[in-house]
Amino acid sequence: MSKRIGSVPFLNSVPLTCGIEEDTEFVVPSKLADMLRGGGLDAALLSVTEVLFHDGYEVLDGVAVASRGAVKSVFLAHRQPLEELDVIHCDTASLTSVNLLRVLLAERGLQPKLEPLSRYNQAGLLQNVLLIGNAGIDFLRADHDHAIWDLGEAWQKMTELPFVYAVWALRSGQHDAALRAKLHQAKNDGLARLEQTINEHPEYDPAFRRAYLGEHIHYDLGNDEKAGLARFVELLKIHSNQPVHSPVFI
Repeated sequence: MSKRIGSVPFLNSVPLTCGIEEDTEFVVPSKLADMLRGGGLDAALLSVTEVLFHDGYEVLDGVAVASRGAVKSVFLAHRQPLEELDVIHCDTASLTSVNLLRVLLAERGLQPKLEPLSRYNQAGLLQNVLLIGNAGIDFLRADHDHAIWDLGEAWQKMTELPFVYAVWALRSGQHDAALRAKLHQAKNDGLARLEQTINEHPEYDPAFRRAYLGEHIHYDLGNDEKAGLARFVELLKIHSNQPVHSPVFI
């Protein structure tokens, strides 16, 4: 039987797939979007801009990957001062991070050239690089001489709102109450056993996992997160050159 749920192979998504790992395919966000749009999945934990830039999705209410400040895994590592940036090489795994960076810079009147990052092992050699997820965490924990601009912190300072990085996206008309309940239960189970995940998960060390999963990342999609999403939609409409759709929650 083929797997009909898709998620990302990042530490921050672990609590959202608790107990449904065997039903879930783990691939990078950009591939997840293709699989969901193509009908290969019924639900996927997608970068939020995939939902905002394309219709045909509904968003599972109450669940997200979000931050209320520094997120520690979405950041610009830069050697040039922000006001003097000319080129930024961007991790292509998530369009949300690239668009968040574009919005944050544009609101400061800055429009550096954004180019794709070809290989992670080149990141330390580049002047300015946007990194996300486990690759970003690895960069932070290694020796480097870059200044770090945490995009979650920058967003919170600019808007005083949380930022939502990923949501459970469902194909409109192609899901049912059982699937939605399954995803809600996975989150509930994941948060109930968060302490066990922090203590036992093999990635990184317990102190980092505690700070990251217990403080920097949160998994709610409530009124504050929806207000943050609405603000992001407003700014994307100003600074993006493509149509932007307001999310439909279910």
